[in-house]
Amino acid sequence: MHRWLWLLAGALSLLLGVIGIVVPLLPTTPFVLLAAACFSRGSARWERWLLAHRQFGPIVRDWREHRAVPLRAKQFATVMMVFGSAFAAWRLPMLNWLPALCCSIVALWLWRLPTRQAAASIAPVSEWRAMDRQSGAGGAGSSHSGNSDSD
Repeated sequence: MHRWLWLLAGALSLLLGVIGIVVPLLPTTPFVLLAAACFSRGSARWERWLLAHRQFGPIVRDWREHRAVPLRAKQFATVMMVFGSAFAAWRLPMLNWLPALCCSIVALWLWRLPTRQAAASIAPVSEWRAMDRQSGAGGAGSSHSGNSDSD
């Protein structure tokens, strides 16, 4: 029963993260990280799926490897929260300041986390190959690791 609660919490967190892609007041990154933490306790299969996901996997892997959030994710989340808060302040009849307060708290938390610089992503392909050979190509850093449908 305990496992199902973690799975449900992970699914709900991931759903909020996906909604956060299009709704500026919901930042995606914190919800994806929360989903990964829940899945790690509730379902190895869902955790592997999330780690191998094209969009969400790098966020989780960066967090687990470096305890850092990519700079671009922080910037994008902040910009979306600013636009969403401004829109809410303009459109909400009452408590129009509340979304800005919530987003400010989330932004403060997000920017206090360590930042993962994108310098490695612009390295020449030859350097990537050298890094793959050193790390044993297809190891923990590979986007295809743990992607198995055998569960």
